[in-house]
Amino acid sequence: MTDEFDGMYDTFKALLDSFPPSEAVKRLEQFGISPDVVAGIRERHEQQTIRIKELEEPHAVVLGNRDTWYTGPHAKDKCWPAIVDLLRKDGWPQEPAVSSLDDSSTRVVSLLNHPKEKAFSTRGLVVGYVQSGKTTNFTSVMAKAADRGYKLFIVLAGIHNGLRRQTQARLVQQLVEPNPTMWSQLTGLDKDFTPQENPASYFGKSNKTHVLCVVKKNATVLRKLAQWLEKASNYLEDCPALIIDDEADQATVATKSINPLILSIMSSLPKSAYVGYTASPFANLLIDPSAADLYPKDFVVNLPKPAGHFGTEVLFGRYALDGEDPEQVDDGYDMIRSIPVDDVLCVRPETRADVEGFEPVITDTLRAAVEYFWLVTAARRIRGIGNPHSTMLIHTSVNTAVHNSFARPLTHLRDKAAQSLTDPGFLSRLRGLWDQETERVPAEDFGEKGVTFDQLVSELPGVLESCRIIMDNSSSEDRLDYENGPVVAIAVGGNTLSRGLTLEGLSVSYFVRSVSAYDTLLQMGRWFGFRNGYADLPRIWMTDELAGWFRHLATVETEMRRDIDIYMTEDENPLTFAVRLRTHPALRVTAAAKMRDAVTAAASYGGKRVQTHYFHTNAEWLRGNIGAARTLIAASVANAVRVEARPDEGRYVFRDVPHEFVTGFLSEYRFHERSPENDADLIIEYIKRRIATAGSLGRWNVAIVGNPKGGEFIFAPGVAVGRNNRARLVLNNPDPDFVDIKTLMSRRDAAVDLAGDTTKLAEKAIMDRRGAQLPDTGLLVIYPIDKLSEPGPEKKLRAPLNAEEHVIGVGLVFPEPQGADSTVDKYISADLSNVRIEEEDYSLLDGEDA
Repeated sequence: MTDEFDGMYDTFKALLDSFPPSEAVKRLEQFGISPDVVAGIRERHEQQTIRIKELEEPHAVVLGNRDTWYTGPHAKDKCWPAIVDLLRKDGWPQEPAVSSLDDSSTRVVSLLNHPKEKAFSTRGLVVGYVQSGKTTNFTSVMAKAADRGYKLFIVLAGIHNGLRRQTQARLVQQLVEPNPTMWSQLTGLDKDFTPQENPASYFGKSNKTHVLCVVKKNATVLRKLAQWLEKASNYLEDCPALIIDDEADQATVATKSINPLILSIMSSLPKSAYVGYTASPFANLLIDPSAADLYPKDFVVNLPKPAGHFGTEVLFGRYALDGEDPEQVDDGYDMIRSIPVDDVLCVRPETRADVEGFEPVITDTLRAAVEYFWLVTAARRIRGIGNPHSTMLIHTSVNTAVHNSFARPLTHLRDKAAQSLTDPGFLSRLRGLWDQETERVPAEDFGEKGVTFDQLVSELPGVLESCRIIMDNSSSEDRLDYENGPVVAIAVGGNTLSRGLTLEGLSVSYFVRSVSAYDTLLQMGRWFGFRNGYADLPRIWMTDELAGWFRHLATVETEMRRDIDIYMTEDENPLTFAVRLRTHPALRVTAAAKMRDAVTAAASYGGKRVQTHYFHTNAEWLRGNIGAARTLIAASVANAVRVEARPDEGRYVFRDVPHEFVTGFLSEYRFHERSPENDADLIIEYIKRRIATAGSLGRWNVAIVGNPKGGEFIFAPGVAVGRNNRARLVLNNPDPDFVDIKTLMSRRDAAVDLAGDTTKLAEKAIMDRRGAQLPDTGLLVIYPIDKLSEPGPEKKLRAPLNAEEHVIGVGLVFPEPQGADSTVDKYISADLSNVRIEEEDYSLLDGEDA
């Protein structure tokens, strides 16, 4: 609409608010305004009224598998569009980069509480990849939350000044500067939090600005903030607050000083949402869920892997998971170079006693890594694209004295190389190194243009002249600074370079640092990230043992992310389903203090209940599953040791059916592709492995659960039950060939083959009884579902199933591994046994008595 129309609307808005619609229209027409313009003003006013009502009255829609109030940006938003403009200026393409960021940040905001709710205390976790743009994601989440009415934004930006300053600068650039009148700041670029005199000036009703506070996770700083917020409590009742915890596994979990202070800050805020961001969430997933702590009880989500990102699996490969063909699992790029064990003591003192007087030896592998770095920098200058900085990381120890000891030998190596550029022997060695590396990893495989050694020679003098040797640690004054022109640097460091801080243009790493835990190891990998314009050139020198650890870690990450995806695709949440973390014989998952509440989790599917929630509605797909179910029941009738028929209850149990019929059924039955937990190949492989290693799951109980009041469904001669009623969820973007019924299997059904009264048993008690009665027997339950399945009148977010054919649902219950069986893949997880959740009685969906 034109500026003139906007001005007219603003002029007459009061009139529209003051009179009934018909009277307001008459008065507008009296001003001589044409009917078309009047209609436009009325339409604009109605849209604005609806929008304001939506903000004031929280409502829910279904997004994925969750109810939400937020489904995406509005046209009138200010903060999010400003970020989009900045990203486009930086060269971000709309597809897939900006769209993916939009989708992933919308997902996170949709899991927060509506800012108009009277009170809330949300705890969530967002899992990204190392150096993958987590800061951009949480900045986008903050922008969208601000556009919807969140007021106070506290960002816990790691434990080092460098990361806090870097984060403050990013947030000011992307949030504050595009809309300066909308923001107030409690911290500055070089100023951490200091108490302000007048809280009313920030939180009083007269101040409509958003408030930004970026602080280190430092006890002194957080204590000042906690005390100031407590004094400001009179102004915080209507102050929706979003707390972003960057690097949420660092200092937040199980610390005697930082953890209580974060909780204290949250206690001062009647409306607070805490969202942790990390690429190594192992500690966060092991917090005691029943304690008043920061376990992500409300949500855990994965950020999508960005296109072109170098991650653990890409570089190191991983091991095949259950059900995967090892031949189909990528081994990673050929970019890892081996450091012999004998070289380690040349670059790192063996004990603390050896630190004093230590000076590293420039071994053949270290020399090759440094010389290759100079060649890479020259090649990138020739290409002239991508990041203007070029960095090499040497990480052998956390000790600052060891870092400093590298200065003299590296400086000598650089100066000698500069003097040798006319030496045919030196140039021959460099040519051999370059030719060998470019042959092993051809530039063309990454869409890059190859560079010959002869092209590099003219660039090498300038590279060596500009190359700085920097000791970047907590005691050094000469630090990495990418804000004052292109940098070429060999950086030697430890913890200050190991987390959060981006090493711009990192192309070569020399890494022998020994670690003891997954999260520490993963965060040391500063080589993860984006390599635009030089994707073929990165190399990492490390020991074979470390490379094996990273390969194991890539496997852990893949399994962990698969578990997390269950939250968004299955009827689970962090208080009903604990993410499992595969263990390693030589590495802890995280620090011992952070694992004190962890418990041994089931091996793979052991001790789990698996059920189908998603279905296609087309007849061909459904008929295939009906055929598979009838084949299974016919085989069960013929091969079961005992049949228990309870047609009045709509139940049959076929006991001790050989496993071949179950795996045969799973091979024929088609699970919906959106459900990662229901992978037939994985389940079949797991059953076979349990049989081979411990002899369990060789026999199965096959059950049919129907509704006695439903229309008849015949499985086999003499075997028929009434059809169940399962209405579909109302989805925001409905697909006629997709239905989500959310819940198939009741707790009662999971105990259908157990002896005794199980009606009042909790989930864990049912599994305990199964372990006592049927420790080696699996349970497979078949559900015939009526193709119409009308919802009850009280089910407002449900619609008729309306499938083209009747639907077959499947539930599987696996006994806990015991004895020799427990050696199959060990995992740990959070202990959910003390969590109390009121469970709905889903039997009421079928009209059964409660």
